[in-house]
Amino acid sequence: MTITQDHTRPIFPFTAIVGQEEMKLALLLNVIDPQIGGVMIMGDRGTGKSTTIRAVADLLPQIEVIDDDPFNSHASDYDLMSDAAKNRADQGLELSTKFIDVPMIDLPLGATEDRVCGTIDIEKALNEGIKTFEPGLLAKANRGILYVDEVNLLDDHLVDILLDSAASGWNTVEREGISIRHPSRFVLVGSGNPEEGELRPQLLDRFGMHAEIRTVKDPILRVQIVEQRSKFDCDPHTCLEEFRQHQDKLKQDIIAAQNRLSDVIIDYDLRVKISEVCGILDVDGLRGDIVSNRAAKAFAAYSGRNKVQISDIKKVITLCLRHRLRKDPLSTIDSGSKVSQVVDDIFPDEI
Repeated sequence: MTITQDHTRPIFPFTAIVGQEEMKLALLLNVIDPQIGGVMIMGDRGTGKSTTIRAVADLLPQIEVIDDDPFNSHASDYDLMSDAAKNRADQGLELSTKFIDVPMIDLPLGATEDRVCGTIDIEKALNEGIKTFEPGLLAKANRGILYVDEVNLLDDHLVDILLDSAASGWNTVEREGISIRHPSRFVLVGSGNPEEGELRPQLLDRFGMHAEIRTVKDPILRVQIVEQRSKFDCDPHTCLEEFRQHQDKLKQDIIAAQNRLSDVIIDYDLRVKISEVCGILDVDGLRGDIVSNRAAKAFAAYSGRNKVQISDIKKVITLCLRHRLRKDPLSTIDSGSKVSQVVDDIFPDEI
């Protein structure tokens, strides 16, 4: 077993990021429970979207993978193994492993379907009878984070592929009757600027959470953000050392929440109220109900509790529902405020 070390340039510490609490919370909940379904971050240019996403990946503990496996296969969990790794395990062969940093994969806007999904060498398959697969970005992102900047400018077909893989946990490539499948479990994070166009509602609904971020208006906060960034750019190692304790504590909190998550319960009456909110808001389908329940449990786990409280639901439900509301061009209030109003009506304040 080996441990690989990353010698790339330092990453801005997550705990040093000032403001943008909504985006930070959505990202943390998705790494605690990847089945929430990813997060769409929409906001102004230059608001730290990319910096925050890279910073949350840096918080996660290293993962153990099978050596020389292009899919980051797990050494013992069959659901996270490639077919080749399963065959070796079934034959009783020893699987050497190593620890790697959680993959953080950027998907460029100009990526082709072959680059995303991977390709099969048809000529070699036909002539030599060997299935030769060149893994794509979905293989590299397995058990990690896949980040798509300007996702609203990405071809809808590719967005569909990403969302399908994220939901099913598998990527299948088929060509000329030859099929190869590999695990593809990742947290899908998309970001974009609403001025450059919105995602189609059918695609937007597939993202678990939707965070909206705006440029900070408070001049004191703006100065603080600029100074923090300047300090890091001048001397990143001193800045990292300054926030090391905060970073270590947050890392431990994430691991504890991941371990506690399966034990967290949410009472039946609270689940009914969540569905009542979705009904009043006329949310299509049941994704809103499911994601709101999952996110509330993840937040309770992150808060160190085994039971969901009303405050947990209020904290996360706007993130889970605002992008699922039908667009009303005549409405004078934004979708987030509309969700908050209904939630306040349905959920009494805790005593």
